[in-house]
Amino acid sequence: MAVESPARSLVLWFPDWPVTALTRDGATPFDAELPVAVMEHNLVTACSASARAEGVRRGQRRRDAQARCPGLKVITADAARDHRAFAPVVTRIEERAPGVQVVRPGLCALRARGPSRYYGGEAEAARVLLGVLRESGLDGVRAGVADGPFTAEQAAKAATTAGDPVFVVPAGGAAGFLAPLSVAVLEVSSLGTGSALAPGVAPADLVGLLARLGVHTLGEFAAMAPDRVRERFGERGIRLHDFASGCDSRPVEPRTPPPELHREVAFEPPLELADQVAFGMRMAADAFIAGLGAVDLVCTELRVELLGDRGERSERVWLHPGSFDASAVVDRVRWQLAEEVGERQQAGGLGRSPIGARQQAGGLGRSPIEEDPLRSGVAVVRISPEAVDAASHHAPAIFGGGPEERVHHALSRVQAMLGHRGVVTPAIGGGRWLIERQVLVPWGDRDARDRDARGRGGLAAQRARPWPGSLPEPLPATVFAEPIPVEVTALGGELVDVDERGNVSAVPAMLAEGGRRRTIEAWTGPWPIVERGWDAARARRAHRFQVVDADGSAWLLVCEGDAWTVEASYD
Repeated sequence: MAVESPARSLVLWFPDWPVTALTRDGATPFDAELPVAVMEHNLVTACSASARAEGVRRGQRRRDAQARCPGLKVITADAARDHRAFAPVVTRIEERAPGVQVVRPGLCALRARGPSRYYGGEAEAARVLLGVLRESGLDGVRAGVADGPFTAEQAAKAATTAGDPVFVVPAGGAAGFLAPLSVAVLEVSSLGTGSALAPGVAPADLVGLLARLGVHTLGEFAAMAPDRVRERFGERGIRLHDFASGCDSRPVEPRTPPPELHREVAFEPPLELADQVAFGMRMAADAFIAGLGAVDLVCTELRVELLGDRGERSERVWLHPGSFDASAVVDRVRWQLAEEVGERQQAGGLGRSPIGARQQAGGLGRSPIEEDPLRSGVAVVRISPEAVDAASHHAPAIFGGGPEERVHHALSRVQAMLGHRGVVTPAIGGGRWLIERQVLVPWGDRDARDRDARGRGGLAAQRARPWPGSLPEPLPATVFAEPIPVEVTALGGELVDVDERGNVSAVPAMLAEGGRRRTIEAWTGPWPIVERGWDAARARRAHRFQVVDADGSAWLLVCEGDAWTVEASYD
């Protein structure tokens, strides 16, 4: 059977894209000059140039990387952030050369034939695309042109000189170019392994086995008889053998550009009142929801970006228990701006709008996702879907939505009148003290317990952390907002306390609260709680006790120093 000859492919490689995405993502501002490493499964997946200068390398363990660079800033890998930052870059490339295949964030491929004809050559086409990217603030991008996407990727990674970041492998020269490369590139290449292998032997296993057989380069692997490779590794091994031989016959599969679902409104002159901005967003919100409906989608997470006249930026992802409609979109813009107006009023800025006054009176806290508080009028508002779902999943039921939908509509209407934190629901968070574990989540932000827009863990992640000294289940039913001072005494009347070793000075016998005295029938403890032992100003050391009085009531007591308090009661 004749093997199809590899098509000429052009690959653009963005070294250390996860680090670049940090500098380009509005939700996580970051200084590119700092030494930073992006970690996944406790291994370095990308690092900045300053970190690399200190000896940090891809694949290192976290402790090894921090040993080489003590000032290293560690960032958790976030695929959503990488894709979000890479999407506008791909759009810029498609403006000059359509037909882009996104292999992963930071690596994309194109058919070389069209751009080379239009721009007068393969190298010229690559330089045009690199120039476009350079105008967008992306320096250090490498380009490779060769027979097949796999060889083109290796050519892009071989283009390491800043003076000429383009490497062109002549037609028919793929085998010779690949021959001296290590077989390890089959393991790390996205184009070489992403779609080539069926379930079974992983590329790492194959590479390790080849090394044990004395096969260290792609040329040595290509020299092996195909029949012998098939006998040992099956069709997946033959596929990698074709890559090593320069016979990557896979075509570039261009993506279908997604529809433009975001909406942006610019205000000239900039507006300073929340109501004016909300009114100006009504038509954009209607168009936003209509655009989603045209492709049978609904928005379940909404990103709102506010740009001030002086360059300030406020960004937040809003969640919804169902799906957003136009009025809900306008409400989120109003609420976010209301919080900004409240911040500005407290800082002595512009006068308070009615929305800002209501927000401040309602005690709304500032969104943790915002960058800088707006100190000037709003110049641009941008709304975009952070997460979407099929519209069929949110269609109304034939016989009505039932009590849950009616409750949702009622609470949403109340929330629209009172503000974002006007309606809250209780949730369990993390912490050592029971009062810390009680969290009130605004209605519609229930998913925030799983994550927040910075990619950090939410309430579920907080609960999963180890909290030495925290109270195990079953938890008390009643937690007092302010601990109740009490006295715990022994039979002789002396006060009971706990020494530094956790020894109780006497057997607790009486519990006195106000003018009432209770006899302690049973007790257990103490369980120590030690916080911030390294900080003398904020260090805290206490002990918990569970006691049962003569009436059968159970209490959770805390002894801190020589003071006793009731933290909670068991109903």
